[in-house]
Amino acid sequence: MTTLAPPPTPVQDGRHRAATPPVSRARRLFLGAPEDPRWARPALWAILLLATALYAWNLSSITGNTFYDAAVYSGTKSWKAFFFGALDSGSFITVDKPPFALWVMGLSARAFGYGTWQLMLPMVAVGVGSVGLLYRLVKRDFGVVAGTIAALVLTLTPITVAINRDTNPDPILVFLMLLGAAALLKAVRTGKLMPLVWSAVAIGFAFNTKMMQAYVVLPAFFVVYLWATNLSLGRRVRNLAVGTVALVVSSAWWMVIVDLIPASSRPYIGGSTDNTVWDLVIGYNGFGRIFGASSSVGSAGNGASFGGSSGLYRMFNDIMGGQISWLIPFAAIALVGGLVLRGRAPRTDARRAALLLWGGWFVLHFLTFSLAEGTFHPYYVTAMAPGIAALAGAGGVMLYKAFREGSAAAWGWVLPAAVAASAVWAVVLLQRVSGSGTVYTVAELVAALGGALAVAGLLVGRFMKRQKLIGFAALAAIVALLAGPAAYSVSAATTASTNGTNPTAGPSTGGGMGGMGGGGGQRPSGSAPSGTKSGSAPSGTGSSASSGGQSMGQPPTGTGSTGTESGTGSESGSSSSSSSSSSSESQSGRTAGGMGGGQVSSAMITYLKKHQDGATWLVAVATDQTASSIILESGQPVISMGGWSGSDNAMTLAKLKSLVKSGKLHYIVVSSDGGQGTNTEIATWVKKHGSAVSAYSGLYRLDASDVS
Repeated sequence: MTTLAPPPTPVQDGRHRAATPPVSRARRLFLGAPEDPRWARPALWAILLLATALYAWNLSSITGNTFYDAAVYSGTKSWKAFFFGALDSGSFITVDKPPFALWVMGLSARAFGYGTWQLMLPMVAVGVGSVGLLYRLVKRDFGVVAGTIAALVLTLTPITVAINRDTNPDPILVFLMLLGAAALLKAVRTGKLMPLVWSAVAIGFAFNTKMMQAYVVLPAFFVVYLWATNLSLGRRVRNLAVGTVALVVSSAWWMVIVDLIPASSRPYIGGSTDNTVWDLVIGYNGFGRIFGASSSVGSAGNGASFGGSSGLYRMFNDIMGGQISWLIPFAAIALVGGLVLRGRAPRTDARRAALLLWGGWFVLHFLTFSLAEGTFHPYYVTAMAPGIAALAGAGGVMLYKAFREGSAAAWGWVLPAAVAASAVWAVVLLQRVSGSGTVYTVAELVAALGGALAVAGLLVGRFMKRQKLIGFAALAAIVALLAGPAAYSVSAATTASTNGTNPTAGPSTGGGMGGMGGGGGQRPSGSAPSGTKSGSAPSGTGSSASSGGQSMGQPPTGTGSTGTESGTGSESGSSSSSSSSSSSESQSGRTAGGMGGGQVSSAMITYLKKHQDGATWLVAVATDQTASSIILESGQPVISMGGWSGSDNAMTLAKLKSLVKSGKLHYIVVSSDGGQGTNTEIATWVKKHGSAVSAYSGLYRLDASDVS
């Protein structure tokens, strides 16, 4: 393994400069800097190609999140729906997230037509972009080897592969946070104000992607800038104040505009309790995620976990372990060791500043995700992956150099211990899925034997002073520690159909409790909505879930999954989910959605379109899951009366009467008992004044004459 080399010093006599012709930007881009090893740029391109293959392989089989897919589709039909991030093109209710990710996918769909690859193109692009950006950031401070390792680790992080093959907003969130980190490190190095401002703007856009999750890294950003920048304390504080203003403005502009618009002129804010974005920020997507439904500021529905119980062990449990934890032991040891090795460096030392940034990134995410008692999906932890990857590369190279040179006393011997700890943990993780397939058996052998050979080679090479043996042992360690993540990642990339709501990689090792969350569901099978230019939506697998005794309707799958119950939630790769979803066909046609005791079938959708009679909305249903699937199948606006969980107060009886009287809505679906999330007052009034459509259970027609 190549050792970490200090930055090249300028040659004073100019002889080296005269012998080396100027290098154009294009040449540097494709071939790398002249001072880099010859293998460096080909290795980077190989990693980027690998990332592209993993994230885009068999693109037509990718099952996106129906919830967000429907909102993107609606945004292609209405600029109003586009701006607000509305679920339906009639702009009745928004999704429960800010709209920046929807804007990115929506612009792609408007440019190229609505379809699978059009929505996935931005996700693959930002996923690969994150790998390249992390390489650049780590390489600048720690060298080519560290950057290459970091890029490879991020590429092969299983949950990152899974979520980059989905239409959830997390890949865009990670890319924006990395842009913020790049600008911050530049501000620390140069002492200039504008990079700090751009860092704040990047985090502000990340906030408009997933709200408070974007702020998890902010404590590390503030500490690093305040500690390591080569400016007086007063100027550092002043610059941070300016950066904070930029952060507030770039974060709050959309929220302020929306909340200033009268509620009657905009859609209801999905996930909020009072129809404001501010409540969504501090409640459902804020403190509610941390403290759960019991929080005084949490919104109803927060408290369901698909990743197991909260606690410091969460990242290592049967559900989460294979998704993210492979290199956590190595990253933690590398962080401590790296900081110790830089202990006597000046306050402004760039490498220590970078270690503090990536260490803070890792630790803050680890604690937040481990201890959060609110809604938690495994794919959230993809935001932690850059911190782990950067520490594996930067810290690993620092430990390697100390070990090879025999420096820093006892810390020079930490590298074999770090390799051994992560190799043993990899074997434990692979033992959990023993029998799941040949690839996992092979990965277990590679991790066990490769790890043992690596540790032995490092120790023998050190005692015998064989530098080449140490280098080969270090390469063996990389192979051993990445064998397990690679197996999981290949599984995520080649699985025929994944769960769009809760994508995970590798074999199913258990399921978190089902519950309410900010996801969507499987896209229905069949062609894209009428009027779209291209692409057919693949079918998926899924099941309904329950939490706290409340029936939780699962998004449709195209094979009729309604009415089934599961105590484990939706886990991709679950054979039980596939079998249950295929056993519940509706008698009146393929099911497009479920709601309590009623079903919405393809035949019903055909009927609704035939008898829409000029109404703005095709039908009103209880939840986002049902509405999103009907939108994608019919291409028409559909009202979700209760938001994601059915608990939103988006539809009131007065509003329903107004819509019916004006002819904007004729049909509403309610179940026999009021239904999941269906307002009892509304259900009672609809059954009393509406005309039941006998062919379809729970469907009622209402006309202006029915409103007194």
